[in-house]
Amino acid sequence: MDVQVGDRLLMKKNHPCGANTFLVLRVGMDFKIRCTGCGREVMVPRAKCEKRIKRIIREEN
Repeated sequence: MDVQVGDRLLMKKNHPCGANTFLVLRVGMDFKIRCTGCGREVMVPRAKCEKRIKRIIREEN
């Protein structure tokens, strides 16, 4: 899966705050993502995160 820094991820499940979109801050073996609702930052293993992605929203410049 081609996930890049700056992408927004629409996830299958909501975050406990109610938002279901996350901003990608770091990519590697783990993804560092920030919830767009509450601002919480989470490190998630790549395989676990890729399974939960519904759609990647790219910001085209």
